[in-house]
Amino acid sequence: MSNNQKKGNGLALIPLLVFVGIYLGAGIILQSKGTEMAFYQFPSPVALFIAIIIAFIMFKGSINEKFSDFAKGCGEENIIIMLAVYLFAGAFSTVAKAMGGVDATVNLGLKFIPAQFLIAGLFVIGAFLGVATGTSMGTIAALVPIACGVADKAGLNVPLALAAVIGGSMFGDNLSMISDTTIAATRTQGCEMKDKFRVNGLIATPAAIITIILLVVFGRPENAVAIENIQFNIIKVIPYILVLVLAVVGVNVFLTLAVGIFSAGIIGMFGGELTILTFAQNIYAGFSGMVEVFLLSLLMGGLSYMVTKNGGLEWLLAKIQTFIKGPKSAQIGIAALTAAADMATANNTVAIIIVGPIAKGIAQEYKVDPRKTASILDITSCIVQGAIPYGAQLLSAGSLAAVAGFVVSPVEIITLLWYQWILAIALIISFIFPFADGLMKKDPWNWEHDMAESKVKSIAK
Repeated sequence: MSNNQKKGNGLALIPLLVFVGIYLGAGIILQSKGTEMAFYQFPSPVALFIAIIIAFIMFKGSINEKFSDFAKGCGEENIIIMLAVYLFAGAFSTVAKAMGGVDATVNLGLKFIPAQFLIAGLFVIGAFLGVATGTSMGTIAALVPIACGVADKAGLNVPLALAAVIGGSMFGDNLSMISDTTIAATRTQGCEMKDKFRVNGLIATPAAIITIILLVVFGRPENAVAIENIQFNIIKVIPYILVLVLAVVGVNVFLTLAVGIFSAGIIGMFGGELTILTFAQNIYAGFSGMVEVFLLSLLMGGLSYMVTKNGGLEWLLAKIQTFIKGPKSAQIGIAALTAAADMATANNTVAIIIVGPIAKGIAQEYKVDPRKTASILDITSCIVQGAIPYGAQLLSAGSLAAVAGFVVSPVEIITLLWYQWILAIALIISFIFPFADGLMKKDPWNWEHDMAESKVKSIAK
């Protein structure tokens, strides 16, 4: 670690605070004016660009030295890997959707779920689709119109049906190997996706099971009406299953996603939904769809390095450590920071990218396993993002329901988001009684290697 990093400097955090202030402030102002999806109107990379300019003005050194520092942060190995995974994940999601994979997955679930269990079924379908596609927003967009139609035909509680979709999609997104939150959480903590999946699953799965039981008991309509004439092609679900299985068994993420992309493309071409040309176009469309998170991660990597080099991270860690007494309180501190960042930015990926480096420092100081830290980052952001009324998930669900002819407010949905609240309880319990830590104890983290690697990277920087 350099001398600059050892000396804490709270003023070095100003650029990050500028970013959060612009992003949050623009959302509040637009929200007060009644703008739809207000917190998503001001592009986050632009807010970050302004913060970077502030950093260049504030920090000492020549313009060439500062740009060199910025470039080092952008080119850090984990940042580059993260960016590449984003592109592959975007391509897979877009190609699979274009060949009809999303519709096939939804209809497959609806075909075999009895009418009296439809609300619980919507949660399960949302969970599978979220895991398979890696996007809660995409899952909500695909399922909410169906959920509204199903609820109308089967006499179900519409707000509860929407809450089931959101809960399931957030559960799936939280555990997905191709979710941007999973990618960000694992890369910032330096652990493997499959390991985070297992630890994360031990906390999230019990919450999901309890939620499904509650939805079965309280979501059953008095007079259930069966949904008929549902058709699907099981072949179109295969790419999702392939990606899930390959990722869980530990196959390299790039190879896993490549298999998913080309299997979806081949199925689409044989089925007539795609040609070689449209296959290529959808891959590029998938790349393009990740531009915002790509730029955000790239620019945040550069800014974070500058802030860290000038003592901002060290100062913040010193302040946080006054409230942390051991591993348990360290985990609570990481969760609190993530929750605050998500509430401020209304974006779970942004929250993880901001808090990730800080969480890594806390984890190393108090020997919190990075697999658990990555899970805390992802789970906490999942809880908050799915439950804030100005978050994209709730706003999108309400807007799509309105298009279908149902007026449902985000606040009305929040009261029925049982999964989010049960997951929060499960996370808190995991701090007090670390039931998810057994898996990690069988394969202890190599702290000597971890610290040595961090030291080498620090010296190189």
